[in-house]
Amino acid sequence: MPRTTPPRPLDVEALFPESAAHRGTTTRLHPRPGRPGAADSSVGGPLLWPADEPWPVCTEPHGHARGRRPADIHRQRQILASAWLREPDSGPTGEERRLLERLRQEHRVEEAVAHGPLPLIGLAQLYRGDVPDLPSGPDGCDLLQVFWCPFDAHGPTGHGMLLDLRRRRSWEVTEARTSPPRPQVVGFEGYVPEPCVLHPERVVTYPFAGLLPEALRDRIDAWEEALEEEALEEEAGQSADDDAAAPVGYQYDLSIPPGWRVGGFASWHVTDPFPVDCRTCAAPMRLLLTVDSSEWDGGSDSWKPLEEQDLSAHRYAGPTGITVGRWGELDVFACPEEPGHPHRWSIQ
Repeated sequence: MPRTTPPRPLDVEALFPESAAHRGTTTRLHPRPGRPGAADSSVGGPLLWPADEPWPVCTEPHGHARGRRPADIHRQRQILASAWLREPDSGPTGEERRLLERLRQEHRVEEAVAHGPLPLIGLAQLYRGDVPDLPSGPDGCDLLQVFWCPFDAHGPTGHGMLLDLRRRRSWEVTEARTSPPRPQVVGFEGYVPEPCVLHPERVVTYPFAGLLPEALRDRIDAWEEALEEEALEEEAGQSADDDAAAPVGYQYDLSIPPGWRVGGFASWHVTDPFPVDCRTCAAPMRLLLTVDSSEWDGGSDSWKPLEEQDLSAHRYAGPTGITVGRWGELDVFACPEEPGHPHRWSIQ
């Protein structure tokens, strides 16, 4: 079933005609639980990986002797999903709660595994033919594959993420690996994706307000302040039983959609915007991929697909099982001059 973004509550370009010069597009991926194959674009699905090519591993030395088993994490999610579907919604039964306790326990791996190479988790793969805003890779590569380490143990602080992106020409894979190596334990359940099929949809998007020209940004700020004052006045005149509609805002309703997406503009709602330049050639980098912890939330309900208007954020907004940081998003940037240059990323 396709997923369709509702029309925006207001027309940005009618409100601010100069915003038309900054219009862009992004492809919302709309990952939803399913059974993708290696020939499909997916999150958490099997990857088209050559049988004779070594699987990516974490090359930074760090401990990975203890953690949770991925199979236990998947089982925990299945139990909770089944409990939420029951009527009345009373949550897990006593027996299920005891099982969940066991599934949340950490396990220690064998000594050889604890000091051996740690296989990366295949997070996603995207075929350019499926995703309109996915740029070509180096030498005509049509497939982007994303891996990450399941432990926060990298970088100068020893608590950072390790991401590995690969580009390939899919037609050159004549024999695909069917049983890739997997980590026996992970440091954080948010690194373990649920298999999801994608429903790509190209939508219009506009830059983060802080990156717009100052005059336009000031006009947007003044407009939002006026809307907030109007909403407060209306709320003061309503009874306690009336539901006050949240005012429309540029950031959460009119510019950048939530959820997994390719291309468009990065959101800088946690940190102030900062330059993301290629460390090889110094070219300003462009947003390649956004990995989001949720497809929508209370602040972005206006982006909820038309086909899913009756679904609650609590149960259905996180279909991939992925959590970035404290329920945030990961923005991955690529060099527009040479796609083979190393990527950079930001967590918001």
